[in-house]
Amino acid sequence: MKADIHPTYHFIKVTQTDGSTYVTRSTYGKEGDNLNLDIDNLTHPAWTGGSQQLLDRGGRLSRFNNRFAGLSFAKK
Repeated sequence: MKADIHPTYHFIKVTQTDGSTYVTRSTYGKEGDNLNLDIDNLTHPAWTGGSQQLLDRGGRLSRFNNRFAGLSFAKK
């Protein structure tokens, strides 16, 4: 490997949404930094079964639904 081109790899503390923490190695921040997660395996629909609703940020989902409401992809 070339010298001085790779990021430093060090220990950080990760805090999940429920407040539980664990220590892992990462290139994030610097040694001893804390990474607070907004989405983790406790809240993400991929792990929770998908019971959460889609968020309509900025009206994009509403605009999409209104724009393509008349289209039908069903076989006739």
